[in-house]
Amino acid sequence: MDPQGASSFYFRIKPKVKGGGKDLIAGKQDLDDLIKGTDFDNLDLLPADFSFRNLDLLLDDKKKPTAQLKKRLKPLADEYDWIFLDCPPNISLLSEAVFSAADALVSPIIPTTLSLRTLAQLKDFLDQRGSKQPQLLPFFSMADRRKKLHLEIMHTLTLEHPELLATVIPYASDIERMGVERKPLPAYAPKSALSKAYLALWQEILSRIG
Repeated sequence: MDPQGASSFYFRIKPKVKGGGKDLIAGKQDLDDLIKGTDFDNLDLLPADFSFRNLDLLLDDKKKPTAQLKKRLKPLADEYDWIFLDCPPNISLLSEAVFSAADALVSPIIPTTLSLRTLAQLKDFLDQRGSKQPQLLPFFSMADRRKKLHLEIMHTLTLEHPELLATVIPYASDIERMGVERKPLPAYAPKSALSKAYLALWQEILSRIG
């Protein structure tokens, strides 16, 4: 869903979708025909497309705009155990469509002052949706325990937001190498502390969502 296409780039897949976002939202293209295989077993990817920057406008022209994404994804339910949506970090009509389609919202939080405000805004927005909101699973990312401010913010947010996952993803240069290696972190640094942290994070997510 991110027009910048970082995930597509990392997996060495051209960020281009036939018909672009317009045909995707209109249902003129079956997702099955657009999905690409990756170099990794059991992992497929629907590429990003720069036209996705207009998804908010395209959704706004549809009846029940927030239900459109869920409708497009439904045929894939019998083929895939998990569907992950990589989204831009903002709250928009596209975000609402994602919230309607998703069972859980995994949200990385960098321990900075703005994170306090960002997480509060996200929670307030989801609370307005009542029982239709996805399960919110925020976690700390790019955390540097050497910084006093990071430690203070993590302590404060954990007290104020008990839904925060316990696993903390540390700041490390290994993650920046993904852009050079163009492959997932465990594929080139499987024994690194960062890979172990992400594995722990995934196990904690599984325990929360069942």
